[in-house]
Amino acid sequence: MTKALKLVLSLVLFTLLFSCNSKEGKEKYRQSLYRAIHNKDTAVLVINRNDKRFFGRYEISHYGVGKDSGEVRGDIKGDTLRGDYHYLTFGGSWKRVPLALLKKDNKLFLGKGVMGTYFNLPCFVPEVPIEYHNSAFIFEEIKAEE
Repeated sequence: MTKALKLVLSLVLFTLLFSCNSKEGKEKYRQSLYRAIHNKDTAVLVINRNDKRFFGRYEISHYGVGKDSGEVRGDIKGDTLRGDYHYLTFGGSWKRVPLALLKKDNKLFLGKGVMGTYFNLPCFVPEVPIEYHNSAFIFEEIKAEE
């Protein structure tokens, strides 16, 4: 085999491998920006989501104390987004906590539940329902001005 033929075959193989892994055809993510205020605390949530998954950034500013800032990710089932929040606390340490949001009336209600661990990851205990009444944060979508 000539050197030129080997080069051409290598390029064809390379092209085929990367075209099979391209992102075309995969579901597109929609991005939304939300804000919630509770007493003097403010939370900002940027979520990228499709029909099954979500990911994004979440920041909570605790008035006069500092802020928690980190990443969210998880699954979407119907009107519920469940996953986790991995963040750097205002005290400077990393934490991971479960996250549950209920989408209702174009708002996201932050859920409260009993935390446990599963395979060393924090989660809500399945035997105790997640409560969305009296949410600490009720997120409203912020529309971009056009």
